[in-house]
Amino acid sequence: MPEKLRLRFSKTGRAVYLSHLDLMRTMQRAFLRAGYPLKYSEGFNPHPQISILLPLSVGCASVCELMDFQLVEDVDLAELPTRLTAVMPEGIAAQEAYPAEIKSRFLKWLRVTGRYEYDTRDLAEMAEALRVFYARESIVITRKTKRGMGEMDIRPAIRELTVTPEAGFVRIEAVISAQEPTLNPEHLVTALRQLDETIAPDFAAFRREEVYHEDGGVFR
Repeated sequence: MPEKLRLRFSKTGRAVYLSHLDLMRTMQRAFLRAGYPLKYSEGFNPHPQISILLPLSVGCASVCELMDFQLVEDVDLAELPTRLTAVMPEGIAAQEAYPAEIKSRFLKWLRVTGRYEYDTRDLAEMAEALRVFYARESIVITRKTKRGMGEMDIRPAIRELTVTPEAGFVRIEAVISAQEPTLNPEHLVTALRQLDETIAPDFAAFRREEVYHEDGGVFR
């Protein structure tokens, strides 16, 4: 069996409020309970060989999360997702396990959907205003970085974006940069609140739908 394996899983429902660290602990316990001992690193402070490719923000759902892991022995990868899901909390479900095919640094694009809700404003008018806003040549926001506050033009990190008014909300579907640069979907709303509060939603929620490599193919 290849040394590095990859798990695709979903994180929805109440599980979206688990932090990244809590999710890592949950995954480690799930492997143990399902009878899949994880391989540990060597040295003075050994840790399980497990890593999530794109840590997910608290509150954001996903049906395309990816996690690399290593096991101490060969197992049947076909049955692993079912056994893992059976011991995981509500909202987390393993979908597929397979040998990692592409290095994580080649993960480039992320498709997300967003739900923008407005208490009183007309949804068709908001949708049209959002289309115009996101079509700007430059969308510069102020965001927190490791070195403090800094500016970022998020427009080059948006590959595609469509806006559709639906019953009770406005639907956003976008393909955004996952790495170099990393664009958090929440920045799409941050831009509205900083640059045009009149079209900022009263509530917004996002879900990751798919991940792609540079040429647009599904990342595995």
